Amino acid sequence: MKSAIRLMAVMRKELRQLMRDRVTFAMIVGIPVMQMLMFGYAINTDVRNLAAAVADQSDSHLSRQFVADLGQTQVLDFQYSVDTAAELEELLRTGRISIGVLMPPDFDRRAIDSRRSAAHLLVDGVDPTIVGVANQIRNMPLYFDATAPVQNKVATFEIRPYFNPERRSAVFVIPGLIGIILTLTMMMFTAVSVVREREHGNLELLINTPVSTTQLMVGKVVPYIVIGLIQLALILAVGRLLFNIPVHGSIFELYIAALFFIAANLALGLFISTLVKTQFQAIQITIFILLPSILLTGFMFPFDGMPQIVQYLGEILPNTHFIRLTRGIMLRGANLGEMYQELIALGVFTSIALSAAIIRFSKRLD
Repeated sequence: MKSAIRLMAVMRKELRQLMRDRVTFAMIVGIPVMQMLMFGYAINTDVRNLAAAVADQSDSHLSRQFVADLGQTQVLDFQYSVDTAAELEELLRTGRISIGVLMPPDFDRRAIDSRRSAAHLLVDGVDPTIVGVANQIRNMPLYFDATAPVQNKVATFEIRPYFNPERRSAVFVIPGLIGIILTLTMMMFTAVSVVREREHGNLELLINTPVSTTQLMVGKVVPYIVIGLIQLALILAVGRLLFNIPVHGSIFELYIAALFFIAANLALGLFISTLVKTQFQAIQITIFILLPSILLTGFMFPFDGMPQIVQYLGEILPNTHFIRLTRGIMLRGANLGEMYQELIALGVFTSIALSAAIIRFSKRLD
């Protein structure tokens, strides 16, 4: 009987402690709710509304009708209309589209010739899912005028995968994995570092120094920037030696992009450190943020295939923009000038997070 009473006392004490720890209580409620929402709404293997462009060199009634029918499938969202295959390839290279549709000048003749492909699909082969979508729409029904001898026919696309013709999963995964690794380490290291100073009482020393809040924050960040760049070099070396991951673009520009991304995550880590009181809480919030950074950023699933409201949320996350940069530079050979919007987004995020951290941070013990 006494053992049961003691056991109940310990259980009540633990429950009260959990209720007082607002961060832990939020994790208990927030993580399952977030997972349900993300897996229920955001994760959609039935991909829709992929950014696409068309080069209709035939410009006939049948070709225009065919493009309209493709759009009505809701698989492709035609955002650009160009004239040549080279322009489609440029849009693919800069990551502005996932699929390009090339209608040759003799499209009408090809449409009635079962021995020839009627059109061409230029596909961003970095993501195997997009290649799978292209294979699903490879054969499209064509509807002719009522006066035509054949009322319908299946038009076959010739699929041209770019940037990852071997369809190797490692080529798709590893450039995105760079962002996941840096997100986890940079954010956690920074948040835990500041909280550890508070827990060990080292902030008492800083209170009596002339160091300003901004100087303290920047001083905490700079060493981890160097660590992040070392981690990037290690990941690139392992990726090249073990998985033969190419870097078609500039290594220097890749490091510039990584510098922006590391700064964004360190600023976020500093902001987290102002919200929590213990290292365990800092780790909890880091994991809480890491989950959407994996699922909502295009790392595992095509970003365009997610619901619009989820895309808005994904655009807030730094990893979304860094994945576009790494895959663009490493696999497509794009340059930063062509993807400057992603750098701007990372810069804005860093400024907001760092400003919020500095405002919240106080050189006094609470």
